[in-house]
Parts: sequence; C-alpha cells; structure tokens
Amino acid sequence: MIFIGVDTTEKMLYNCNMKNKLILTDADGVLIDWEWAFSVWMRERGYTLAEDAKKSYYLHHHYNELEQKDAKRVVRTFNESAAIGFLPALRDATYYVKRLHEEHGYVFRVITSLSLDKDAQRLRDMNLRKLFGDAIESVICLATGADKDEALEPYRDSGLYWIEDKPSNADCGYNLGLKIILVENCHYMEHTFNYPLVKNWKEIYELITEGK
Repeated sequence: MIFIGVDTTEKMLYNCNMKNKLILTDADGVLIDWEWAFSVWMRERGYTLAEDAKKSYYLHHHYNELEQKDAKRVVRTFNESAAIGFLPALRDATYYVKRLHEEHGYVFRVITSLSLDKDAQRLRDMNLRKLFGDAIESVICLATGADKDEALEPYRDSGLYWIEDKPSNADCGYNLGLKIILVENCHYMEHTFNYPLVKNWKEIYELITEGK
C-alpha cells in the first residue's frame, strides 16, 4: 500500500477525525472514466468489443480476443502505461467534487487498486490533481485489482463516506461501518443494495450536503 500526499500513519488517522470533512473514494469508475480510456487503448491494440460486453462484470467477456488468464495482465499493462496520467473525469465529477470542496470544505482521500509501480502512481496522482485540484487530500495506491479490506480497516466505525463502483468493495466498507454511496454501472443495475445507488455526482453532492 503506497500513500501519496500523506506523510505518516498518524496524519492519516488524524485527518480521519476532521468532523467528517474527509471523504473516502475510489478513482476508476467514480472520479475518472477508466473504462472509456481502456476501451480506446484496447481498440488501438486490435481487440474487438463484444456485442454483449455490458452484460458481464468480467473483463474477459468484454473483448472477443481476451482470455480470462490474460485479463489482469492486460489491465496492469494499461495501468502502468503513460495513458493512466491522462484519463478524463467521469461524467460531472469535476464540477461537483470542486463544489463539495470549495463550498462545503470536504477533501477526498482516494483509495485505488492501480499498481505498485511508482511511475504509475505518480501519473495517477498527477491526473487526479489536474482534474480536481486541492480537493484531493491524498492518494493511496494498492496493487492492480487488489481488494480494499486492509486499506479501509483504519476507518472502521468512523462513519465516513466511502464512494465506490464495485459492489464487493462497497460491501466491505459497509461492514466496517462506513456510509456507502455506490456509483451505478450497467453490470449490476438489477441488483439491490443496502445503500444508495447513484448515476452521477449531482446525486452524490445532494446526498452528502443533505447528510443522508
């Protein structure tokens, strides 16, 4: 686990008690549009998007030429490429993240399963700060595809918001006593959850400012 922008564990835990002005959030599929950028990158390398790609959560079902055993390797290669420093914001994320920061004093600690490659981590940090400025308090980088149980454990019973797009990571935060907001993607729209499911950052902004 690599921390960018956090000097010590004590500082990390101290900031956890900033009168709930700290928001924990994932990056890909929440703050930035990883899936779109990855699809462009894959197309440039000769992969064809399957017609029924959106029906499955599993990446190897999305591309006709991609085998299951190769999926994680391909994702890690993309995450460690120069492209990772230039991903666009997801939907209306930039506008509402900045409003939460500038008008309401919130800061965001990003917990992202990116890569343990230091150059990739620097590119992610650069990309996030370019898009969201001082709203990004720090970035915690985990290995590609890593679960977030250990990274979320320090915030157990803190009542902080945890914003995710992957149900298993959202469930982990829920079981640790965090306030969950799940960003919708089409892979699980028919499922039901014990916490809000949102389409965009306008809805996230309203939930947070209304204290829900």
